[in-house]
Amino acid sequence: MAWDGHGDLSDAEWERLQPFLPDSVAADKAYSNGPCRQYLRRRGIRHTIPEKADSQAAQLRKGSRGGRPPGFDEDRYKKHNTLERAVNKRKSCRAVATRYDKRGYVLLDSVTAAALAVWPRS
Repeated sequence: MAWDGHGDLSDAEWERLQPFLPDSVAADKAYSNGPCRQYLRRRGIRHTIPEKADSQAAQLRKGSRGGRPPGFDEDRYKKHNTLERAVNKRKSCRAVATRYDKRGYVLLDSVTAAALAVWPRS
Protein backbone atom coordinates (compact mmCIF):
# COMPACT_ATOMS: atom_id res chain seq x y z
CA MET A 1 0.00 0.00 0.00
CA ALA A 2 1.39 3.43 -0.93
CA TRP A 3 1.82 6.07 1.72
CA ASP A 4 -0.96 8.63 1.33
CA GLY A 5 0.60 11.43 3.38
CA HIS A 6 -1.89 11.44 6.23
CA GLY A 7 -0.73 8.50 8.30
CA ASP A 8 -3.25 6.29 10.05
CA LEU A 9 -6.30 8.48 9.34
CA SER A 10 -8.93 7.44 6.83
CA ASP A 11 -9.63 9.79 3.92
CA ALA A 12 -12.92 10.93 5.51
CA GLU A 13 -11.23 11.70 8.85
CA TRP A 14 -8.43 13.54 7.07
CA GLU A 15 -10.87 15.74 5.14
CA ARG A 16 -12.76 16.54 8.34
CA LEU A 17 -9.59 17.51 10.26
CA GLN A 18 -7.84 19.40 7.46
CA PRO A 19 -9.17 22.89 8.37
CA PHE A 20 -7.96 22.47 11.97
CA LEU A 21 -4.40 21.29 11.30
CA PRO A 22 -1.67 23.95 11.58
CA ASP A 23 0.57 24.82 8.64
CA SER A 24 3.65 24.92 10.85
CA VAL A 25 4.73 24.37 14.45
CA ALA A 26 7.51 25.97 16.50
CA ALA A 27 8.42 24.11 19.69
CA ASP A 28 11.11 23.85 22.36
CA LYS A 29 13.92 21.30 22.61
CA ALA A 30 11.71 19.06 24.75
CA TYR A 31 9.79 18.12 21.59
CA SER A 32 12.85 17.32 19.44
CA ASN A 33 12.48 13.56 19.84
CA GLY A 34 11.91 11.25 16.91
CA PRO A 35 8.23 10.39 17.49
CA CYS A 36 7.19 14.06 17.63
CA ARG A 37 9.08 14.87 14.43
CA GLN A 38 7.71 11.77 12.68
CA TYR A 39 4.16 12.66 13.68
CA LEU A 40 4.53 16.16 12.22
CA ARG A 41 6.14 14.86 9.02
CA ARG A 42 3.40 12.26 8.58
CA ARG A 43 0.79 15.02 8.81
CA GLY A 44 2.72 17.29 6.41
CA ILE A 45 3.23 19.98 9.08
CA ARG A 46 6.41 22.06 8.83
CA HIS A 47 8.23 22.34 12.14
CA THR A 48 10.95 24.43 13.73
CA ILE A 49 12.34 22.52 16.71
CA PRO A 50 15.95 22.96 17.89
CA GLU A 51 17.95 19.78 18.43
CA LYS A 52 19.24 18.84 21.87
CA ALA A 53 23.00 19.04 22.37
CA ASP A 54 23.30 15.33 23.17
CA SER A 55 21.44 14.44 19.95
CA GLN A 56 23.83 16.59 17.94
CA ALA A 57 26.84 14.98 19.66
CA ALA A 58 25.51 11.47 19.00
CA GLN A 59 24.96 12.34 15.36
CA LEU A 60 28.53 13.63 15.02
CA ARG A 61 29.86 10.56 16.80
CA LYS A 62 28.10 8.25 14.33
CA GLY A 63 29.53 10.15 11.37
CA SER A 64 27.93 9.29 8.04
CA ARG A 65 25.66 6.73 9.76
CA GLY A 66 24.18 9.50 11.92
CA GLY A 67 21.89 10.69 9.17
CA ARG A 68 21.11 14.17 7.98
CA PRO A 69 20.44 16.74 10.71
CA PRO A 70 16.89 18.14 10.73
CA GLY A 71 16.43 21.59 9.27
CA PHE A 72 16.15 24.53 11.64
CA ASP A 73 15.05 28.08 10.79
CA GLU A 74 16.50 30.45 13.41
CA ASP A 75 14.36 33.42 12.33
CA ARG A 76 11.12 31.50 12.82
CA TYR A 77 12.31 30.24 16.21
CA LYS A 78 13.17 33.79 17.32
CA LYS A 79 9.62 34.87 16.48
CA HIS A 80 8.29 31.91 18.50
CA ASN A 81 10.41 32.96 21.48
CA THR A 82 9.20 36.56 21.26
CA LEU A 83 5.58 35.46 21.18
CA GLU A 84 6.08 33.04 24.09
CA ARG A 85 7.65 35.78 26.23
CA ALA A 86 4.76 38.14 25.47
CA VAL A 87 2.19 35.51 26.48
CA ASN A 88 4.10 34.71 29.67
CA LYS A 89 4.18 38.40 30.64
CA ARG A 90 0.39 38.48 30.44
CA LYS A 91 0.10 35.25 32.38
CA SER A 92 2.19 36.72 35.19
CA CYS A 93 -0.92 38.67 36.14
CA ARG A 94 -2.79 36.37 38.49
CA ALA A 95 -6.16 37.45 37.10
CA VAL A 96 -5.28 36.09 33.66
CA ALA A 97 -3.39 32.98 34.74
CA THR A 98 -6.25 31.60 36.85
CA ARG A 99 -9.26 32.51 34.69
CA TYR A 100 -12.01 30.04 34.01
CA ASP A 101 -14.56 32.38 32.49
CA LYS A 102 -17.73 31.16 30.86
CA ARG A 103 -17.99 34.21 28.64
CA GLY A 104 -15.34 35.09 26.06
CA TYR A 105 -15.76 38.84 26.44
CA VAL A 106 -14.95 38.63 30.17
CA LEU A 107 -11.71 36.79 29.44
CA LEU A 108 -10.90 39.28 26.68
CA ASP A 109 -11.41 42.15 29.14
CA SER A 110 -9.11 40.61 31.74
CA VAL A 111 -6.42 39.90 29.12
CA THR A 112 -6.72 43.48 27.85
CA ALA A 113 -6.40 44.84 31.40
CA ALA A 114 -3.30 42.69 31.96
CA ALA A 115 -1.80 43.89 28.67
CA LEU A 116 -2.36 47.50 29.70
CA ALA A 117 -0.69 46.82 33.05
CA VAL A 118 2.34 45.15 31.40
CA TRP A 119 2.70 47.59 28.50
CA PRO A 120 4.36 50.51 30.38
CA ARG A 121 6.97 48.12 31.85
CA SER A 122 8.11 46.73 28.50
